[in-house]
Amino acid sequence: MATHHAIRLGRLATAPSVLVLFMWMIVPLAMTVWFSLLRYNLLDAENAYFAGLDNYIYFVTDPAFSDAIKNTLLLVGTVLAVSVIFGIALALLLDQAILGRSIVRLLIITPFFVMPTVSALVWKNMMMHPVSGVIAYLFKILGLAPIDWFADAPRSAIAIMVSWQWLPFATLIFLTSVQSLDEEQKEAAEMDGASPFAYFFYIVLPHLARPITVVILIETIFLLNVFAEIYVTGSGGMAGNMPYLVYFQGLLNFDVGGASAGGIIAVILANIVAVFLMRMIGKTLES
Repeated sequence: MATHHAIRLGRLATAPSVLVLFMWMIVPLAMTVWFSLLRYNLLDAENAYFAGLDNYIYFVTDPAFSDAIKNTLLLVGTVLAVSVIFGIALALLLDQAILGRSIVRLLIITPFFVMPTVSALVWKNMMMHPVSGVIAYLFKILGLAPIDWFADAPRSAIAIMVSWQWLPFATLIFLTSVQSLDEEQKEAAEMDGASPFAYFFYIVLPHLARPITVVILIETIFLLNVFAEIYVTGSGGMAGNMPYLVYFQGLLNFDVGGASAGGIIAVILANIVAVFLMRMIGKTLES
């Protein structure tokens, strides 16, 4: 009886915070759904009217929508490939007894803590500037013509910037997993004369299966929302993704209804991807 009373008291005590959290989530979502059903332009707000699914049809049939989907998938796929491949390589390197290993680890992890806006400004003005950038200087030394990244290759530029920021996260996860390898397995592989490739493909890689799926899930969720790098570098015209398209509709076209419909579509697509990845991770963890 006392236990039942304590449970009821605990639920009563947590009810206000749960209610506030629920309202914090559901009210903005409900307002977004409502605005997505209106023909609501900020320049003519007094004449807003109910439009049903017209905003959704307009948003999906807009040629910019297919480009945004393509840019989003290309960005996510590229950054995930770089994070997994180079993250594993760096983790194996940092697991070796090299001089100044602690300092190297700290330097490699540092980019993950740089704010996206600051990162975009550094890459735009110091690294990828076609005249005074570091990459342009290196190209000139090699006798090559510098690239105007944000005019000629904005998708590649954004992918490089975002990969630079997320690679440390993957490296940290993989390094922790590599260091948890069973020492007896390592010794057995050495005694059996296993080559480095056999050791990697038959011992290290299977051990990294779960960390790889975790990295893919977490990074995908955040990569679907990349915006600051595209906005700050002015790459939205060619490299605009779903968040940038929603911003363009809402704050540049003043179309609140269309932007709200785009936001709902983006949420639906993100949830589909999240469910797919969660199932993939569940199967990996069960195996």
